[in-house]
Amino acid sequence: MTSITGYHAHVYYDAPQRAEAQRLCETVRDRFGVAMGRLHDQAVGPHPRGSCQLTVTPENFSDVIQWLVAHRGGFTIFAHALSGDEIKDHTDHVIWLGPSETLDLSIL
Repeated sequence: MTSITGYHAHVYYDAPQRAEAQRLCETVRDRFGVAMGRLHDQAVGPHPRGSCQLTVTPENFSDVIQWLVAHRGGFTIFAHALSGDEIKDHTDHVIWLGPSETLDLSIL
């Protein structure tokens, strides 16, 4: 594996959970200074349903993931490394908080 340049944490949600998911992502953004992407209400990329992407640096990944473990509020969160190998980053270099879900890897 090449070096890890960062991480993505994708907060998965369904339409009725949108506002709660947005609050969670905004709290992480504000608390840890991470970049927050848009909320996608439908499946996008390899992700099976609505999600919001948080981009986390290697330096603060430990703090962010520990906080999410304790405060995820029942959301499933898919976190993965950014190593330059998209397939491995979405299959081997991953952490699931909550139940894992099936990704559409054909998009990668």
